[in-house]
Amino acid sequence: MIQEKINIAIDGYSSCGKGTLAKAIARKLNYLFIDSGAMYRAVTYYFIKNQPDINNPTEIELALKNIKITFNHSKEEDFFETILNGVSIEKEIREMEVSQMVSRVSKIDEVRTFLVAQQQEISKNKGVVMDGRDIGTVVLPNAELKLFMTASLEIRAERRYKELIQSGHKEISYEMVVANLKERDFIDSNRKNSPLKQSEEAIVIDNSDITKEAQLDLALSYVNQVLKN
Repeated sequence: MIQEKINIAIDGYSSCGKGTLAKAIARKLNYLFIDSGAMYRAVTYYFIKNQPDINNPTEIELALKNIKITFNHSKEEDFFETILNGVSIEKEIREMEVSQMVSRVSKIDEVRTFLVAQQQEISKNKGVVMDGRDIGTVVLPNAELKLFMTASLEIRAERRYKELIQSGHKEISYEMVVANLKERDFIDSNRKNSPLKQSEEAIVIDNSDITKEAQLDLALSYVNQVLKN
């Protein structure tokens, strides 16, 4: 008997490890992983490079017509990258410049409408694990499993700081990362359109003090519960 596929929505704050968990679940289930945050980062990167007036809806609409986002994912090699208009930008969209602007771009109505439509189209055939800020509430409100991830600000900042240092950003300080995460948390939680919000059906996972392996085992136990019902 072929197991019916489900959609899994993973939401939470910045640097909670949503993508790490989502990719691990997708790998275990042979599902499609969609990093919605990378899609917003790709648009942000395009805006930084092309400088449309983000206060002008007409300019935004024109810019969005020139944006095509795809993903290159090799499950065998555990390799994932974001492609913007045919060019890999996976490294560029993780830079601090993009991180500092992505929440402002993400709250633009035209941008959210543009990307939510794409995310819903991708997910219509099920078998998708998608992470972001509004997946369980807006993008996939009917997802069979919804997880909401959180961790202390200090833990999240430490994780993000280590990532940046390992990527060669020696000029970045821990205090800068804390300030950036606080700003993103505030903007994400208070924006008018699709704010970061825990769905009523979501199961909360606080991963401040658990390993990635334990986190994955916990998440898979929730998946199995849904699949058995």
